[in-house]
Amino acid sequence: MRNVKPILVLAVCTLLFGGLHATREQQEGPPVNDKQDDFCSIRNTTFQSGEVLAYNVYYSIIGIYVNAANATFTVNQERLNNRPVYHITGVGKTTSSLEWVSKVNDRFETFMDTGTLQPYKFVRNIQEDSYKKFETVTFNRNAGTAITNEGVYKVPGCVQDVVSALYFARNINFDKYKEGDKINFNMFLENEVYNMYIRYLGKENIKTRYGKFRAVKFKPLLIKGTVFEGGEKMTVWVSDDENRIPLRVESPLKVGTIKVDMMGYQNLRYPLSSLRSLR
Repeated sequence: MRNVKPILVLAVCTLLFGGLHATREQQEGPPVNDKQDDFCSIRNTTFQSGEVLAYNVYYSIIGIYVNAANATFTVNQERLNNRPVYHITGVGKTTSSLEWVSKVNDRFETFMDTGTLQPYKFVRNIQEDSYKKFETVTFNRNAGTAITNEGVYKVPGCVQDVVSALYFARNINFDKYKEGDKINFNMFLENEVYNMYIRYLGKENIKTRYGKFRAVKFKPLLIKGTVFEGGEKMTVWVSDDENRIPLRVESPLKVGTIKVDMMGYQNLRYPLSSLRSLR
């Protein structure tokens, strides 16, 4: 049962926080192309201050899914250094029934420019049993640097953190792309810049634990690590409406499978018109 701990941690802090957790085993991403320029010029048309999204994280090793953790995401509009920002907070906790295996209480935050959706600051506060880690990253756009607890690192002009990437990706206009197209972007994590991409897979109807939806389907590039095998193993479905909220995330692990379902929402910017029926 000791192997369950990293799986639960990654389920909460990785699958929902962009699905793009990276380790020191860096894998080369695709070369930058014109589609990344489109990604850098995206503006927010999907979410608003006050939005709350709630998720259940399920883990399976023998075909039976167990509710392993819960996560919530909140959006608030604030000011940081006299600049308007979206303060987005993601909190992940193991369920009480599994705290005897591993107790996780993790908090991730990003502060994004309301105009460009580029992050100014990223905060990670991890509490996993006796292990604790607090990290801040400050992005200096003028200098092209990211300042962390461990030093100063060069970053490109258009770069995301693991939380801002999720909300940035919600604003992709997938109608511009054909099935199989890749949309490239850069991510800063663990003091490294990673060349990432999302592969668009079209639209389909899905049934989740919440209900039946019209959905947009895509696969993000995963970085090879201790639990993920890397490559395009994860699948993400977002609502096929103006909100583009993540509805379901699925991914095989080296041991077992993870599934994440949206189970509640508040203060969406638009009606959830992609919902066809409740479960």
